[in-house]
Amino acid sequence: MSHYFINDEKLNHEIQEIILSIGKHVIHLDTDRGVFSRNQLDIGTQILLENIDFSLSYQTIIDMGCGYGPIGIYAAKMCPNANVIMADVNERAVFLASSNIEKNHVKNALTKVSFLFDQVKEKADLIITNPPIRAGKQIVFSLYEQAYENLNQGGLFYIVIQKKQGAPSSVKKLEETFKNCTIVTKVKGYWVLLAKK
Repeated sequence: MSHYFINDEKLNHEIQEIILSIGKHVIHLDTDRGVFSRNQLDIGTQILLENIDFSLSYQTIIDMGCGYGPIGIYAAKMCPNANVIMADVNERAVFLASSNIEKNHVKNALTKVSFLFDQVKEKADLIITNPPIRAGKQIVFSLYEQAYENLNQGGLFYIVIQKKQGAPSSVKKLEETFKNCTIVTKVKGYWVLLAKK
């Protein structure tokens, strides 16, 4: 059994394409074995992207746990004047994200292999994540704490999480870390949460 939050070099490849369509943007994404939600866009990711306020003026956006790139590439298309940093611990996912950036003619995004924010030193106005729940609560909560440290003052942190996978405890943790947390929406058991630094 291979997990999307580890590197498994023994896993053979099976590249396939999925299509993300939200509003006016249609994004073609190559996926592979060993990455999160390889057969179709995760419903939580779709709900998250549909509920982020992209109308604000963001200079730097971080997609933490980018997988093969749907969040970061969509953010880059919605905010063409922003610099988008897409990071993941999974090297195969980062390789796919890089090729998907090129495939979709995105010029304002780059990728990094990073365990959480270890290799991401930039400060952001917006951080987005569909957190790696299966990696465990300790890692997810560490991600929240590091996101706070990597946000500029007034910066926004958006996450999506299922109620049954710990949304209420995430609300509590974000309230402790950021001193605020808004439940943006609840759809099909998924909660989109927003915290502001």
